[in-house]
Amino acid sequence: MRIVSFTRSTPDTAANVEVDGSGKVVWDGANIVNPWDEYALEEAIARAKETGGQATVIAVGEEAHEEALKHSLAMGMNEAVRVYEDGVNSSDSLTWATLAAAAVEKVGEVKLVICGKESIDVQTDQHIYQTARKLGWIMLSNVSKILDLSDSSIKVERTTDTGVQQVTAQLPAVITVLKGINEPRYPSFIGIRKASKAAIPVWRSSDLGVTLPQSATEVMAFENLPARDMTTEIIEGGSIEEKATKLVDRLLEEKVL
Repeated sequence: MRIVSFTRSTPDTAANVEVDGSGKVVWDGANIVNPWDEYALEEAIARAKETGGQATVIAVGEEAHEEALKHSLAMGMNEAVRVYEDGVNSSDSLTWATLAAAAVEKVGEVKLVICGKESIDVQTDQHIYQTARKLGWIMLSNVSKILDLSDSSIKVERTTDTGVQQVTAQLPAVITVLKGINEPRYPSFIGIRKASKAAIPVWRSSDLGVTLPQSATEVMAFENLPARDMTTEIIEGGSIEEKATKLVDRLLEEKVL
């Protein structure tokens, strides 16, 4: 079975992100693989091996995302591709989905696309749903377990706000997976060396045979959040009850309660 997973490079979750004097978003520390993607990559590798198939990882965007692609190859993905178009705003979700769906079709004979729940840098997942729509495939979100996978169907467990569902759907399909569906493997030393030498092809819209839509969004500028004037007060008291009473009085005084 041919399985595709998408990934991207993001700032470390512990990085200090700010807008510099030129209006550019910068952060300290190195890029990392989008944490949600690691579960999708592991699932793609495991399921491709289980079915005797191939696992392809795709990144949509600039060269910085090649770090995530090489990490994916080091984990065990069979091949990697980057999709990029000069001068195109790939952060626009519809543009992203157009390129992503066309790339899946170019890979060919794909039965399953596995994505992480969301991208932590932009905190969104709408591009995944749009990709499924572009492909005309079934979309299954918040998958916490794949119960069965055949050449024609998939049965999954979905975790929702109201409980757990078991759903069976026909392939091809696009799914998003949650943390806990597996334990992502660490890249091996041999895998890291092999991935570092890999030449990753770049596909453009002309290679994919698509016309990109007019961007529906435009980034005007980035700004740092305004500084917050904060003070800290430690409430003293001889007992917990006395401290609690003083705290309630202060909250009432500040009209918080």
